[in-house]
Amino acid sequence: MEASLKFTAVFEPVAEGGYSAYVEEIPGVNTQGETLEEARENLREALEMVLEVRRGLAEEQQVGRVVIREAIQLAA
Repeated sequence: MEASLKFTAVFEPVAEGGYSAYVEEIPGVNTQGETLEEARENLREALEMVLEVRRGLAEEQQVGRVVIREAIQLAA
């Protein structure tokens, strides 16, 4: 089974030009871009960074504790 995880990207034109963008499902994943394509790319990077940081913080909180960690996959 191939893993597939989907999020909803929202793009809004900004009065000064360009677009603001965010992921509906994950607070804190937001960015902007001068073009729609730039906003899309920036949003992908923001999502990757937020997930990486949150994973690191969670691992730090688990130090010294007995936990079971495993990958989880969602299929479309």
